[in-house]
Amino acid sequence: MRNMIKLRIDVDYPYPSRAKSFLYTALNIKTSKNYLKNAKIIAQMINESPKEVKAYWFFTPTTVPDRQLLDMLDKERHEVALHIANNPYEEMQLLEKATGRKLRYYTTHGTARLLARVIWKRFKAKVPEIPEKFPLESFYQFPILGLDWLCYTNDTAKAVRISRKKITEGKVLHIHPCWLFQRGTINHRGPFYEALRRILNVDKEMKTIAVKKKLFFKVASDKQEYARDVIPTVDFTEKLGERSIDIFTFIERKWCNTIANPPHFWFKAEDNIALLQVESYEKWWKNVGKKTRNMVRKAEKNGVKTEVVDPSEKLAEGIWKIYNETPIRQERAFPHYGISLQAVTRNVLSVKNCTFIGAFLQDELVGFIQLVHGDKIAIVAQILSFQRYSDKAVNNALIAKAVDVCATKKIDWVMYGRMGNHYSLDRFKQRSGFTSFSLNRYYVPLTRKGRIAISIGLHRAIKDVLPQPMKYPLISFYNWISRNKLRIKRV
Repeated sequence: MRNMIKLRIDVDYPYPSRAKSFLYTALNIKTSKNYLKNAKIIAQMINESPKEVKAYWFFTPTTVPDRQLLDMLDKERHEVALHIANNPYEEMQLLEKATGRKLRYYTTHGTARLLARVIWKRFKAKVPEIPEKFPLESFYQFPILGLDWLCYTNDTAKAVRISRKKITEGKVLHIHPCWLFQRGTINHRGPFYEALRRILNVDKEMKTIAVKKKLFFKVASDKQEYARDVIPTVDFTEKLGERSIDIFTFIERKWCNTIANPPHFWFKAEDNIALLQVESYEKWWKNVGKKTRNMVRKAEKNGVKTEVVDPSEKLAEGIWKIYNETPIRQERAFPHYGISLQAVTRNVLSVKNCTFIGAFLQDELVGFIQLVHGDKIAIVAQILSFQRYSDKAVNNALIAKAVDVCATKKIDWVMYGRMGNHYSLDRFKQRSGFTSFSLNRYYVPLTRKGRIAISIGLHRAIKDVLPQPMKYPLISFYNWISRNKLRIKRV
């Protein structure tokens, strides 16, 4: 029982949009569209969880569960309870009659702000008084941990770690469905869907999904789209739509698989990657050209040695030192500068399906490359070295070793990002044997907002629609902005 996941769910507002909830509550309007949408998503997650879960649902008079939600709240895992807004007895009778269930617990709905007090018509008191002989038991006797509050102040991984520890201590996780996907800055509550998904161990198909907010819509992609074939099913896209995603985008891995007869509503755009086909190390060595071969030999003469390195705290410390050598790399602000050793260690020790290759001068790690292994491909996730050793051709040696490792492991392809986003980096890729490989990127509209965004061309990044002759000059301008933003930040 100590490891049972207990949830206190305060269903304060009937719709995912707080603005709509405020307006409809004030005007006493109710519509079936999106009614308790987030609550239904949470109920489905609880029902699908392989964990032992008990959920206590606290409903107000304006969030009484409809038949669809009530059917999802089986009595084994779910208990209906009262979230008192104004009149305890009247609201208790209303909820018991509407649900056909006997209530045991109550909480009170807080309205500290003036707008909420006006909406709920609380002009004399912020919290309703509970009669002395009120038959329901207060739920405040149970210790709670605000999961949505925790997700505002911490990243998802830390929020999950803290929550799991508190669950073993018997604490109840407290959530509000309206913050499932949204962030509230005034009341300090953050989107908690990803944390709850991990805690309940559900929606595993969402594990690698990344969501980006663009103007008025959200775009989702699979972080492993280059490592494995991603072909969205109807059930998958419906679940994305329910989770407030407007567009899903993915690539067609044409080097090993093609999509036959894609649906007409999938919008297609041209994309590219830097790709190298690996047949043998000897063939790569012959094809790369004299300059690259000389650079690899130069690294060897300078004493640079490369080898596969197991993930360890020692490797993490070496990577951390490289990260923190300089705040500027490739003429722009370097995002990993200033990262803590603890964070790097956690990342290095938690990676899966990866190979780390280190470049060493004597016993010092001076550069590394991280290869992520996928289906018939290895992806260069990172390649980095000390700038103070830039004259020793460390990165050339790392690429050569990566090709050797992939040839030995019978990996057919190596991918190194995209082409066309950085002139000097593109030249390095080309001299290392990589070529620009054209492929299709699909955009699947999931909502009306998604269809509108695609129809007016907002789904693609600006850098992807600009002609190449315009792109390189603008990249220099972007780098200049990036450097100056960093300088301002550090002042």
